[in-house]
Amino acid sequence: MTGRPAAAPLRVVDSITELRAGDAGCVAVSGSHGGHSAAQYAIAARPLLSVFNDAGVGRDDAGIAALHLLQAQGLAAALVGHDSARIGEARSTLEDGVIRHANALARALGVRPGMRCSEVVRLLCG
Repeated sequence: MTGRPAAAPLRVVDSITELRAGDAGCVAVSGSHGGHSAAQYAIAARPLLSVFNDAGVGRDDAGIAALHLLQAQGLAAALVGHDSARIGEARSTLEDGVIRHANALARALGVRPGMRCSEVVRLLCG
């Protein structure tokens, strides 16, 4: 996926499991960890960008597995640091979260570590 729409719809969900096929192309800001199981829901829904919590990264990078899994499916993913937002609370991700990790497709959209999640949303959703 290259480029981005002028204004993607925003979907704020405490759990990435709340995404549906109709959310394709949205910016999905979630409170979910960025592990393998969460990535599967994002892959099914196909948002423009999925934002997760890195859950402290974890053993064998389990908390950020979504970065690589979504990249392999042509989807952008970014994760806020667990120390910047509450896990399981999408509003905290949106309002308090600071991006710590972004895959290459997210970077192509302008997402960079150190950005606030709210700044990413303004960038992509207008």
